[in-house]
Amino acid sequence: MTRPLLGRIIIEVLAVAMAGLLLLVAYAIYRIAAQGDLDEARPADAIVVLGAAQFNGQPSTIFEARLEHAVDLWRRGVAPYLVVTGGKLPADITTEAATARAWAMAHGVPEEAILGEYRGRNTLESLEGVEAIMARNDLHSAVFVSDETHMLRVLRMASDLGMRAWGSPTRTSPSDLEPDRRWRAIVHELAGLATYYVGGGHLFEDPATATTP
Repeated sequence: MTRPLLGRIIIEVLAVAMAGLLLLVAYAIYRIAAQGDLDEARPADAIVVLGAAQFNGQPSTIFEARLEHAVDLWRRGVAPYLVVTGGKLPADITTEAATARAWAMAHGVPEEAILGEYRGRNTLESLEGVEAIMARNDLHSAVFVSDETHMLRVLRMASDLGMRAWGSPTRTSPSDLEPDRRWRAIVHELAGLATYYVGGGHLFEDPATATTP
């Protein structure tokens, strides 16, 4: 085989690989958007709200949008329990879950209706904790609350962990309403999904540890 012919073959193989990668990315973006458009809220054993940044016990705007929607679902009788999630960064004085618990109680959810996962540093760790909490409390299904762009990964992980999972994304998160932030969130989710499928997700820093207000 001549060198020019070999070069053309390599270029063609690379072009096909790049086209395949672009198609895969386009499909993933479509799936992220399609799942985010769905509201699957229905009667379940629990409502699980995914943690996000908090500042000394004050939820960020992204986190507060999630909490408002989760508490609204609880008030509507979707589930008897609200499960709050999220650990803390080394410099934090409290956890995301503790912040969520305090916020929910201040907005009418009784303490006995709140279950907490306080150690998760990313989505996968939080959902592993949620699975354990649900098993201990004989709960089998949950409606998960997060941002629109986050829902696909949340539900994929929850299903892989054996939970019956439905998504009900908040419609008021700044990360979805502001175009620049939405695209950054989509790119973040593409990386998160890729890392999850390749390495189990533990190598990727989630929105739960972000500092964006």
